[in-house]
Amino acid sequence: MKNFSWGHGVVIALLAFIVFILSMMFLFPNGQKNSEMVTDNYYEEELKYQDVIDAKKKADDLQEKPTYSQDTKGITITFPKEYNNSNTTVKFVLNRTDDQNLDIKKSVQLDAAQSFTIPAQVLKVGNYTLRLSWTKDKTDYRMDYDVIWK
Repeated sequence: MKNFSWGHGVVIALLAFIVFILSMMFLFPNGQKNSEMVTDNYYEEELKYQDVIDAKKKADDLQEKPTYSQDTKGITITFPKEYNNSNTTVKFVLNRTDDQNLDIKKSVQLDAAQSFTIPAQVLKVGNYTLRLSWTKDKTDYRMDYDVIWK
């Protein structure tokens, strides 16, 4: 066998490094976790984010806040009794962080009990972010809830 010199060691180290990098690229699974941007218009919405901050602060200052509950029928959001369809406009976005195709965005009318329900048929098992925004007497409010649908 030939003498082993430092040049041989450098070549072996370089080849080992190349094999390591290639194994990282091809052997480890890609895309097991799907991370999509929450919105396509990210930069435009970022510029308007101060309005969102103000709306969240106003919602935090409320004495009575909307609440949500889950049952077999779906997710029910209930507003305090002073809210009604004549002075309140309600919108919600149900974002699914792992699959944009499962997002739900809608404007709704409150029923007689000052609530509305997102039906279970449109929900898939997993984690959602419920972004609830409403306007009452020309004042904007917003609350975010983390929802786990089982």
